[in-house]
Amino acid sequence: MAESAADQYANGPLPEHLTVPGWRIAVIVSSFAVALPAFLNGAYTGLALGFWNAVLIAIAAGLILSAGGTLTSIISVRTRLTTYLLVQRSFGRFGAALVNIVIAFVLFGWFGVNVSFFGSAMAAAAKQIYGIEGHFTAYVIGGSVLMTASTVFGFRTLDKLAVVTVPLLGVVMLAVCVAALRRNGIVLHASSHPPEPMTFGVALSALVGGNMATVATMPDLSRYIHTRRGAVSSMLLSFPLATPVMMIASALPALATGETDIMALIVGLGFGVAALAALVLSSWIINASNLYSAGLSLSATFPTVRSWVFILLGGVIGASFALAGIIDAFIPFLLFLGVIIPPIAAIYVIDGFTLFRTTDPAASIRELPAFRWPAVGTWIGSVALVLAASHLGVTVTGVPMFDATIVAAVGYAIVLRLARGHASARLAPANG
Repeated sequence: MAESAADQYANGPLPEHLTVPGWRIAVIVSSFAVALPAFLNGAYTGLALGFWNAVLIAIAAGLILSAGGTLTSIISVRTRLTTYLLVQRSFGRFGAALVNIVIAFVLFGWFGVNVSFFGSAMAAAAKQIYGIEGHFTAYVIGGSVLMTASTVFGFRTLDKLAVVTVPLLGVVMLAVCVAALRRNGIVLHASSHPPEPMTFGVALSALVGGNMATVATMPDLSRYIHTRRGAVSSMLLSFPLATPVMMIASALPALATGETDIMALIVGLGFGVAALAALVLSSWIINASNLYSAGLSLSATFPTVRSWVFILLGGVIGASFALAGIIDAFIPFLLFLGVIIPPIAAIYVIDGFTLFRTTDPAASIRELPAFRWPAVGTWIGSVALVLAASHLGVTVTGVPMFDATIVAAVGYAIVLRLARGHASARLAPANG
């Protein structure tokens, strides 16, 4: 029933009678933190900066994500609109299509990351059970085919399994942490040769960047929250708690063992096939969700094409990312997300508090222009500027994600002010 209601109101404001308390959304958002990429990110951070710095970064990231999620949630509670509709009214019909394509490729990138975990887990299982050396490429290709096919034919079943898999994965990660500490003791200082050297700002930007897609698309969930107060409380009960806990669970075993690969940790600590199976199932379900979301997003952008076509395309692209070694460029991938995603959210949040503040939500999405160039230009310009500055080693705050958000927010505010001034100047002679 809930699913049909969600589909029914995908193109307009959600009715108030379908809303729920904020804590229920907080539970869902917190579960997003329990994932294999989050473990890898925490392990890299711990080894590069030491335990206490890693925890401090996680606390800061949790607060930043909570602040961003609060803003996007308040806009969605006010309007009861989906992320796609909020983006569409800010960027225009074709401008939103451009944003959708970029977000879809981000999801394909996450598919590549997770299918890499799948390939590693299968190779580890083959070695542990049968004593044979599995081929990573074969497992990635086979896994991608199975994940893509299951998304097309059986996503609803896999989606229900997530209710069980997320807590199970959390238990496995906690068990790995405890076992690693018992065997190797507690190590708090950074590694002298970390696999991914990072500054404090880069680590913070990577951790925030890895969760920014969740923040930017939060309206899909938060539009169901009863009140704006509930929106604030849901964010305070999710990111600020889940992010530090996940950091502790990943940094401690990495520092104790020097290992960032949870598959290798599970095999080395003797957990056996059951724990590996939990990781395989987790990767499978997360990737099905990635492909399903990307397929829906692109089919909304190109309504004449069936969503299963985009799901198949996403499986091919995601597998190609995995075989190209996206897992080896994991931190740069997160930094890239931290640059391209925040400006999108910043723009539709600014619009929600200014241009559309007093506009009826249903009326605000009628007769949209093809492009709203102030938004499109600001987004593309801010991303290009920050990427170029990062390449040259130039930064304002030391955190690329902050730079991108500030440039986009300030730039968009200036563009809107200039546009209003130009409109007033054009009307002045007529009024005179």
